[in-house]
Amino acid sequence: MQLYPTRNATHVAAAAVAVMGAGLLTVSPAVLAWGGAIVVGLAVARSVTLLSVARVRAAGFEMVWREKGQSRRVARGEVVELAAEVRNRDTRAARYVALRAVAAPDLDIEISPSSGEVPAGGRLSVTVRVVAPRVGRHGIFGLSLEVRGSPGLFEIPLTFANPFGLEVMPAPYRVIARGARGGRSRTITDAGRPGALSGDGYELREIREHRAGDPLKRVAWKASARRGKLMVRDHEQEERDVIWVVVDASVELWAGVPGRAPLDHSIDEAAAVIEAHLSRGDMVGLVVCGARQLVKLLPGRGPTHTTDLLAALAHGTGTLDSDRSGLDPGDVAARVAEHLRPLEGNGGSTRDRTDLARRALALSDRAPFSPLPVHAPDPVDRVLRGYLSAFGIPSPPRLEPERSKTDHAIAEALGEILTSKPRASIVYVWSPAPDPGKRPEIVEALSHASRRRTEVRWVRLTLDDGFETERNIVSRAVNAAVSVRARTAETVGERALRHLGVTSLRVRPRTLSKSVAAPSHPPPRDPERR
Repeated sequence: MQLYPTRNATHVAAAAVAVMGAGLLTVSPAVLAWGGAIVVGLAVARSVTLLSVARVRAAGFEMVWREKGQSRRVARGEVVELAAEVRNRDTRAARYVALRAVAAPDLDIEISPSSGEVPAGGRLSVTVRVVAPRVGRHGIFGLSLEVRGSPGLFEIPLTFANPFGLEVMPAPYRVIARGARGGRSRTITDAGRPGALSGDGYELREIREHRAGDPLKRVAWKASARRGKLMVRDHEQEERDVIWVVVDASVELWAGVPGRAPLDHSIDEAAAVIEAHLSRGDMVGLVVCGARQLVKLLPGRGPTHTTDLLAALAHGTGTLDSDRSGLDPGDVAARVAEHLRPLEGNGGSTRDRTDLARRALALSDRAPFSPLPVHAPDPVDRVLRGYLSAFGIPSPPRLEPERSKTDHAIAEALGEILTSKPRASIVYVWSPAPDPGKRPEIVEALSHASRRRTEVRWVRLTLDDGFETERNIVSRAVNAAVSVRARTAETVGERALRHLGVTSLRVRPRTLSKSVAAPSHPPPRDPERR
């Protein structure tokens, strides 16, 4: 157990040193003995605190979650309240001065009550209020209770290793999860927009005379009786678009304040557009690109496909892969070993990475999630990174940018989409606007889209919202210079997009849940269409 002195203990120790120093200077045995007595009293208080806390732990001091299961799926920015309980089986009450959560750094956590007393042989109900500003898996590894001994001069933190996981989805997931399914909501009904051709559909086109080959189920019996000849109902054929969503997940787009980075906005906007098109009956596919193609889901529809698309946006853009993570294999092993220590309770050796992977697999049943498939060339490193994903332990993005490789991956993805079946109607792309001189691969891929009569909609990114608010005038000047440079590059890129016939969009933040996208300029008119 680690013991920490309180402010009062620090003051008492300083006073004891001062008294002993005064006794030495004045050569007074009584003053020197007085200072020594204060030091002895501090030592006694320390021992009493250790014994009292050890007694509480031996009697059975534990924390349990009062939730169904070990994890919960929530939307980004949603306020979640979790119920926990601290149990004290000792015959004496335990007074604590602080109750903190040991959790991933991207979570904003507030605990109530933050201080108080756990009654003897009783239970203390605790409410943990959590807000997650970023998508992905985030772990709450337990609670830390700072118990103060009876003299009140020393504190000992008691950490309860009881992991709980939050799977944070994009913000539109809140509407999808709480909305009605099927029926009048038409969330999962297989219906599209009426078109110009006749066929099966819900919109009545006309009532006409029966022709050879018309099925009997289309016969309008009342109209046939009035006119004295067989009449049939003709409906408008339903048209559905095939939508592809391409998201640029370069690691440099994670830069900024959590929740306000460019990729944070892109994920929410892409999820809103996906939800809007699926609710209209369109088929939607997804491609997430970094230095390589991270995720590819073929176009589909339905509630299961919707959840798969949002989960791919939440997890496929993460930075646990070895080529996207800022942690090398040694750093990953250190984090796993640190997390294993309170779970095992024996402080095993951390030098052998193979043994560490074996111990990590042995504790996989206590994880709130199942491990994600992680890209890593080393199998041991792959197991350890899978352990991080299972417990929601974060990994920072790497510092080296990957723009050139990402452009190559996006160009390949656009080429595959334009030649795939069924033919794509609309392709949304979330990426910085391409500069023809710096991103020729993207420009070449976009030039092929107009020839294949596929509409490409390039969504503008919010590049400067993630800057931290700095009081230093130099930092503010640097932020302003970077912002101007980013906006200038966006202007040049949008001009190139307009020349290529690509529609540039801006998703309105106030209507993000409805995913209404407004063109920043009128789309170019196709001379072949009239």
